[in-house]
Amino acid sequence: MNRRQFLRAAGACLALPSISRAAESLPPQRLLAIHVPLGMMPDLFFPKTGETTSPYLDLLAAHRSHFTTFAGLSHPEVNGNHHAGQCFLTGAPHPGQPTFRNSLSMDQVAAEVIGLETRFPHLGLSVRNGDHYADSISISRSGVSIPSEASAERLYRRLFVAGTSEEKAATMRRIEAGGSVLDLLVEKTKRLEQGAAPEDRARLDQYFQSVREMETRLQRQIEWENRPKPVVDYPQPKDIADSNQIIARSKLMFDLLRLALQTDSTRVVTLSLSTFSVVPHVPGVKSETHGLTHHGNEPEKIAELRRIEEAQTLAFAELLQAFRDTTETGGSLLDATQVLYGSCLGNANSHSTQNLPILLAGGRFKHGGHLTFDGTNNTPLANLFVKMLQQLGVDADRFSSSTGTLAGL
Repeated sequence: MNRRQFLRAAGACLALPSISRAAESLPPQRLLAIHVPLGMMPDLFFPKTGETTSPYLDLLAAHRSHFTTFAGLSHPEVNGNHHAGQCFLTGAPHPGQPTFRNSLSMDQVAAEVIGLETRFPHLGLSVRNGDHYADSISISRSGVSIPSEASAERLYRRLFVAGTSEEKAATMRRIEAGGSVLDLLVEKTKRLEQGAAPEDRARLDQYFQSVREMETRLQRQIEWENRPKPVVDYPQPKDIADSNQIIARSKLMFDLLRLALQTDSTRVVTLSLSTFSVVPHVPGVKSETHGLTHHGNEPEKIAELRRIEEAQTLAFAELLQAFRDTTETGGSLLDATQVLYGSCLGNANSHSTQNLPILLAGGRFKHGGHLTFDGTNNTPLANLFVKMLQQLGVDADRFSSSTGTLAGL
């Protein structure tokens, strides 16, 4: 039986693990990573020496025992001003250079382990106006950015609306086409294998392993096409056309990603909240956000930018509350979800990529404090990623530029 025949039959013969977790004592672990490309003003985010709160963290006071903030973390050699955003979850050095090549992102490492039992191993989302750096923070093993979904309406349909018979048939044709491509690639590669040197055979073995993984994903796609989508008590939304409604658009995407995690449609979500080219509908704001981040310490610009960042922080507080209010076996959705919130810019005014604003909530960690590391010789942010991956059940002792794991959690 060739691969195409196997893929056609897989819908009948492949049995995936049940998506029901009712018999288990604890719900599955999840990961949500949120990137704010233009950062947060450090004087308002980081607590002063000897303190555990700040003006922005005061807005999250109701959730203080559920999150930890960090100072003194960054990605070594990740520079390139706004180009750094595409490295938030990878730590790949020197973005923006002609020879730059990105690397596998932390969320994709997690998805390969905890995303195998869900309809979507990973969901990449964004709220943006136009195309900018770091619209997607999810990067494949080949270093390619994985496109993000910016339409709440399309996302809802993918998650909760059953496709027509014509749409399902078109999906099956795409899956079969993928199988046909694999057939062709394997056939050509086998010819190379016959005369390959020993060192090249090892590379070919890695390639065939990747092919087998792709076949497994195609098989799973077929199985999920034959399963009904979850039903939710949430009406299909309409996209908010006005890109300056950045807070409303963010809240809408927050609602949908919460439902995606709650229904176990996915266990890994990334979200980029970009305010490039946006004049947010926030009281007292009349200027475009990117220009305000280069405030040059002008009080009027700082005041406007603070209003924007406070509105974003309050929206994030609502997300944390919604996660806490969503109960499931053994606790809340927040208990079972690691929520990473931060930026690859430590200070957008100077394009600094040092001392990044980082917050981690939920995920069954011990929270409630502020962890401070060397402000000059920063600890690699990847050390935190190693800790997070281990908590998710991933067998990882290093990632990217990590030098170990992060103490204090």
